[in-house]
Formats: sequence, structure tokens, C-alpha cells
Amino acid sequence: MGSRIKSIGDVYAMMPNESRDFRIALLLGVAGLLAMAGCGADDGLGKRYPVSGTVQYKGQPLAAGNISFIPENADGRGASGMIDAGNYTLTTLNDRDGALPGKYKVTIVAKEASAVGLSKVGGAPSQQQAFLANKAAKSLIPAKYSSATSSGLNAEVKAESNTLNFELTD
Repeated sequence: MGSRIKSIGDVYAMMPNESRDFRIALLLGVAGLLAMAGCGADDGLGKRYPVSGTVQYKGQPLAAGNISFIPENADGRGASGMIDAGNYTLTTLNDRDGALPGKYKVTIVAKEASAVGLSKVGGAPSQQQAFLANKAAKSLIPAKYSSATSSGLNAEVKAESNTLNFELTD
């Protein structure tokens, strides 16, 4: 048998020049695509900015719920987040990536945990069971906060880190 291959350089040296050039171009192209994919901000939405804050009801942190920012601009993109112990952080596309700059209507939903219709043995509840349980669950805040037209809550996300706090009343 001929010479032994000791390194990738030996394989490279044995390739015809055209094949090497093609493979180098291919590798550089793939590396470039991976680098662009890693940037994340070039997803067509635009730059998002951190948005977090607190939600209180009657002066107390809201134990749990969901907050949604609905864009006032018809071609805007909404953002939402889970409320935990009165704190939230918004997500537009990727976990906790914030929101696009702009004006928003805000909705908040907070319901007590309910086991109604969730007694299915051996697995997760069906979508219908979860829907019925959610519908039957008691709201922990006035229902007006669950609709963009009645909540009375507005926010503006600026091109900077944003802290937006909400105080809910009856």
C-alpha cells in the first residue's frame, strides 16, 4: 500500500485543484450561512427591545396570569408573557426577546387553577377539556382587563430597555 494519511492536510494535498477550490467555496458558503442564522435579529421582524415589569391588583402582586401587548399598528407584531409573582417579561418570537418599538393595547388574564374537566386518566387533557376548564375557572381580576377594547391599558415600547408596570383596580 502507498503512503499513509496522517492528517486532513494529507487528504487536502491529494485532491485535484478544482475539487479543493469547490470544497473551500462550499465550506465558506456554509460557514457564512451559519453565521447569518446565528444573528437571530435578521428574522424579518426587526430589532426587539427588552420589556419587563410588574402587575399588581389592589396593591398586591398578581400571583399568576398572562399579559399580552396588541399592536395598535395593523401590521405590527404582538408580544406576550407569563406573569409570575407579579413579574413578567415579554416574548415576541424567541423566549424573552422583548417587543418591537411602538404603541400597544394591553390585556391581562388571570384565572384560578381549575380541575374542572381535567380528570382524564393517564395523560394530558384534551384541547376541549382544557378549554372548558379555562372557561369555568374563576377570574382573579375584573373581566374588562381581558379585552383590548375594554382594558384601558396602553403601553409604548421604546427603542431601549423598557420597564412597564401596571396597577389594576376594580
